[in-house]
Amino acid sequence: MEATLRGESFALSLVVIVGFLLGLRVRHGVWHRRRVGERVLIFGKGFLGSQVIEAIEGQEHRRYTIVGVVHDAENLGRVIETTRPDRIVVALDERRGCLPLCRLVESLARGIVVEDVAETYERLTGKLALEALSPSSVIFSRDFRTSRLQHALARAFSLLVSMIGSIALAPVLGAIALLIKLDTRGPVFFIQERVGLSGCAFKLIKFRTMHPVSRPKSEWERDNYDRITRLGRWLRRFRLDELPQLINVLRGDMNLVGPRPHPVTNLELMILAARNLNELTGDAIPYYALRCAVRPGITGWAQIRYGYANDMDEETEKMRYDLYYIKHMSLWLDLRILFDTVKVVIRGCRSVTAAAWRGAPAARPSPEVNP
Repeated sequence: MEATLRGESFALSLVVIVGFLLGLRVRHGVWHRRRVGERVLIFGKGFLGSQVIEAIEGQEHRRYTIVGVVHDAENLGRVIETTRPDRIVVALDERRGCLPLCRLVESLARGIVVEDVAETYERLTGKLALEALSPSSVIFSRDFRTSRLQHALARAFSLLVSMIGSIALAPVLGAIALLIKLDTRGPVFFIQERVGLSGCAFKLIKFRTMHPVSRPKSEWERDNYDRITRLGRWLRRFRLDELPQLINVLRGDMNLVGPRPHPVTNLELMILAARNLNELTGDAIPYYALRCAVRPGITGWAQIRYGYANDMDEETEKMRYDLYYIKHMSLWLDLRILFDTVKVVIRGCRSVTAAAWRGAPAARPSPEVNP
C-alpha cells in the first residue's frame, strides 16, 4: 500500500513538473510571437533616434517594425491613432517644454510602451549611449553597482573553470612554452602591468608573441606588427597567447569574463579621452573609471561584439560595450560571452583550414593592443 502511494505521488509530481515546463514553453512561444514584428513609432529626430532606426532596419530577425517617425508634438496624437504602435520611442534631443506628457500618459494607459531612446539603443546594439548619460544617472543610479552576490558568483565560477582548465591544459601550455623557446630568443612569457579592480595594478601574464626590444614604439599593436614572430601570429589567431592568464585568475587579479585590462601607461590617457563625451551637459565625466568597478577578464563583451582597438576612437567605442557589461553583469551573460568566445576561436580555426585547403594565405589576425 505504501509503495503504491509513493508511486502515485511520484507520478503526480512528474506530471506537475512536465506540465509546468510545458506551460513555460507555451507562454514563451506566445510571448515570442507577440513580440515579433512589434510596431514602433519614433518620436523625435535626435542623433540616437537615427541610430535606432538604422539598427532596426538592419536587424536580421524582424523583431521590430518602424511604423512612423514624427518630429513634432502637435502631430503625435494623430500619428498614434493612424499607426497604432505597440511602442513609442522618445528620441527628442531637447525635452524641456517639448514633451507632450498628456499624449504619452494616455498611450501608457492604453497599453502602449513608452521608452526613452537610450534604452532602445542599448537593447538593440548591446552598448551604452555615452552621449545620453548624465552625471546623476551614473552617480546615483544602482545600474552600475554590482552586488556582492554577483561578484561572488563570478569569482567562484572563474576559480572553478580556471582550476580545471589549468590542469587539463598543462600539456598544451608546456608545449607552447617549448615552441616559443625554439622559435626565437627571449623569455617565454610577456609580463606587463595592467589596471585591475578598483584601479589597482597587477602583472598580467601572456605568452610572448613579439621579438623583444628595449623599448616598444607604442602600446598599439599596429605600430609593432613587424615584431610579431612566426609562432606569435598563430598564437594570436587562436587566442592561445592568453592562456597563461589562468594564473592571473587563480591569483585573484582577473576573472574569466570582464573588461580587458588596459596597460597602466594608458590609464591617464584613457581617462582624458573618455571625458567631455556628454553632449547634453558638456561636463567632464570620467566614465573610463567605471571599468575598474569589476575585475578585468580574459575575454569580455567588448571582445566578442567589437574586437580589438587600435586607436583612441576605437577604444572609446569599446568602452560603450564594457559599460554595458558592467550595467548588466550576470552569470548568464558571462556564460553567453564564453560560448561566443568559443565560437570566435572555432571560426578562426575554420578560416585557417579553408585558406590552407585553397592554398591561399590566411587572413591577417585581428589587431590586438600590446605584445
